Amino acid sequence: MLRLFAQAREAAGRSTDSVPGATVDEVIQAACTRYGSSFSQVVPICRVWVNGEPAERSLNVQSTDEIALLPPVSGG
Repeated sequence: MLRLFAQAREAAGRSTDSVPGATVDEVIQAACTRYGSSFSQVVPICRVWVNGEPAERSLNVQSTDEIALLPPVSGG
């Protein structure tokens, strides 16, 4: 499961999706292909978490894992 927040959610037009891949990077690359250039531009500024923990993009994942893309958030 891929969970998207803030600008990543806006660029994809959804907050969750099922995206195939054996690693975090494969899932993210498949999502970039699916959602296009505006989504791809947001990805480099995002933090990646898997199952609630910070993760490297090389991490192997299962279909039951939750990958979250968290862009920086400004508030006021």
